[in-house]
Order: sequence, then C-alpha cells, then structure tokens
Amino acid sequence: MFGIDEAICAPLWAEDNPYQREREPLAADATVDVLIVGAGYTGLWTAFHLLISNPGTRVMVIDAETVGFGASGRNGGWCSAISPVSMRRIEALAGRESAIAFSAELVATVERVGAFCRDYNVDAQFAHEGWTSLARSQAQLHRVRSEVEEWHAYGFGESDMRVIFPGDPLLPKAEETVGGLHTPHCASVHPARLVHGLANVVESLGATIHHHTAVNDLSAGGGRPQRIHTTGGTVTADVVVRATEGFTASLPTPRREIAPIYSLMIASEPLEDAWWDELGWTKRFTLNDARRLVIYGQRTADGRLAFGGRGAPYHFGSAVKPSYDLDRAVHRGLGNAVDELFPIMREIKVTHRWGGPLGVARDWCPFVRFDAKTGFASAGGYVGDGVATSELAGRTLAELIDGTNATTRRWWVNRPLRRWEPEPLRWLGISAGLALPEMIDEAERFDGSAPIRGRLLDRLTGH
Repeated sequence: MFGIDEAICAPLWAEDNPYQREREPLAADATVDVLIVGAGYTGLWTAFHLLISNPGTRVMVIDAETVGFGASGRNGGWCSAISPVSMRRIEALAGRESAIAFSAELVATVERVGAFCRDYNVDAQFAHEGWTSLARSQAQLHRVRSEVEEWHAYGFGESDMRVIFPGDPLLPKAEETVGGLHTPHCASVHPARLVHGLANVVESLGATIHHHTAVNDLSAGGGRPQRIHTTGGTVTADVVVRATEGFTASLPTPRREIAPIYSLMIASEPLEDAWWDELGWTKRFTLNDARRLVIYGQRTADGRLAFGGRGAPYHFGSAVKPSYDLDRAVHRGLGNAVDELFPIMREIKVTHRWGGPLGVARDWCPFVRFDAKTGFASAGGYVGDGVATSELAGRTLAELIDGTNATTRRWWVNRPLRRWEPEPLRWLGISAGLALPEMIDEAERFDGSAPIRGRLLDRLTGH
C-alpha cells in the first residue's frame, strides 16, 4: 500500500456520519438522578437501558471532549461475541456455568445491537456476516483449531465456530493460508455512526449530553448523593457512572485501575467489487490472522479496507496525548502487513491513518462495578473488544443501578480489581508484554513454534 505518509491524519469514521453534531458544555450547577462521565459506548448504553427501563430518570452524560471521541468513534468496527477473555479463564475465576453464560450473552448482544439499529433507524452500516481468522502457518492453524475446540468443549457447535480450509468462500485468498476459523457471531459496523446515532436516541429518550465538560475529581468516596465538580459547574447526583475506558488514567483519580494501550489504523481508497473478488473477500465479514501481534480488518460499506493493529508503544505514566494517535513506523507496518497478506494491495492507496488508546485492566479482564452505598459505578477493561461488550456492560450497569435483575451472578460484577504497578515497573512490564507477541511471531516464522513464550503471553493476557 502506498501514500501512507500523505494520508489524512484523522479517523475514516469522522466522514460520512449524518448523526454527528456539536453539543454545548455544561454552563451551570445541576441536580440529576444519574451522572455518566464519558460519552462513549459504555456511558451511552448505560443511559439507554436506564431510560428504557425507567422513563423519566434524570440522566446527564458529560464528556471532556465530544460524543465518541475515544475508542468508540475510532475502533475497527467489530461488533463481536468473541470475549476479550477466554472461557477457560472465566471458568477458573467463576465456574463453568459463568463462562458459558457470558459467551452466550455476548452472542445475544451482537443480535441486540443489530436490533437497536433497525428499531431506531440508526444506519450504522451493520453487516452481520461473521468473523474469519486466517491461519498462515502450522502454528497458527494449531491455535485456531484450539480456539474452535474450546468453544465446542463449552457446548457450542459447528454453527457457532468451525475450522475452514482453502476453497471455502469464507476464507480469503491471502498468501500462504493453510486454513482458518469462522464464526457467524460478529458484525462489521461504522463505529462512529453507531455511537453518534446512539447518542441521539439517548437524547430523544430524555437524557442531556454536554460536550467539553471535564471533571475535576472523580473518586468513589462519601455517600449519596455525590457532588461532582466539573469545568462547567457542580453536578449533584444520586448515582455517578465512570465510563472513561482508555482515558481513565488521565483523570485525577484513579490512575492505576486501567492502563491505556494504543491501537492504530489505516484505511484504503474505495475498491471496486472486482478487487474484492480477486481477494476472495466477497462478503463484509471481519478478518484477522492468528499471529500473536493483533491485527484486524473489515471491508467497509463503501468498499474500503479499514485495517488496524497493535505495535505502538506504551507511554510512561499511562500518558494519553493526541500526538500518540499517529506513528509513521506503526502505520507503515500496518501497510506492510496488508501487502504481505494480499500482494495485489501494493497498488492501493492509503487515504486515512489514525489511532487511539484502549483500556486494559491489570488482569486483562473486563469489569462492571457498582457500590450501592456510595452510588458509584464503573465499567471497562475491554482490551479492544468493546463494541459488543460495552452494550452488555451498559445493560448490566443499568440493572444494578435499578436493582431489577440478579446481575450480581455475572462473573464480572464487583470482582476484585488489582491495580497496575507504579512506574517505572508499569512501563517495564507493559512494554515487555507488548514486545512479546512480535518475538513469538518471529520465532514461529523461524522454526514453527515458541511454546514457552506463548504460554507466558497467554497467562499475561487472560487466555
């Protein structure tokens, strides 16, 4: 792919979005039932479910920037039922039934997001065509077989996930492909259309949303109601929800609950159908390969390739800055990865490049928390799998706040959270963890295996 250095330095998703609009900052003190800090998927889904179950609830959503400014408006557009943590890990934490129930809930969540788009006329370009993972070596084929076997071991069948081989119409014609897996439980979406459309629906249900309103402090101390001081006034609320994901470390407190790790993306010019036919990517399923260094792609509704991956460094002190969204070396590496998979893409121009932080808890597991005494709630730690998981988190938070469902049985509710180490240990540990996948991929290319380092990475990342 060429033209990366000259590409527009902004998310592709910021264009062609009829739902995006500006909102005024908070300009006076206010009293509400629920204050939600963070106008991304988690905060807005929480507001949506609260207002659906209890119309008339006074809900205010504030954001230091704008709706969808963070990962919700710049992610890869995978609405996936593949959990950010394996079923084996959930079983170890909470039992086999919890592992199965969580995966089943995520499967249903993908359907719910699609139903929301239909019911509320939000054209998020939702295409429920599944996810394919390519295996381009015997080591990768072993991994995809193991993932399929795990799903089957927990009671899911071939219709939920299966191994596929060259010649299958769901397996694109990537170089050196020896097989892969496919699951129907994933949809591709235009993530910014989804988050901005959701914001408009939430407002139509009665919530107020304020842009450019930052909190001066956000701790879980004291009792109800809480008084939250913002740049636009003091908000008194019976319940306060922190939904700040990768930007949590930028708040005055807490600084070590979630670490921001950057993922970067590029997008191509629109391609004619003949190109996609040549690639063997004839439907809008999402795509990655089974390398350890995460990469991901989707065929957009207008025929572009939106492709992303890890590789950007962790920044000391969990720093988050706009300049970190752009890294020429990483963006060029993403272009090279596309060329390696599909050599004919060398002729295709990159038109956009961007990035942003995602949120990672110390044990790489997502969480939902609610303290009935203080009225303080939070959710996050999706490790980049938040498009679907955040809807389930928002629904869970709403049920906990309302007290309408026995959601405390879900394994991720109010589980103990370990804090990240102080610096410089945090920087050393995360940097080593980010380097490990590339080392494993290189070892696998050299001799076909890296078992010790692979087991170490799985342990670090919750698999």
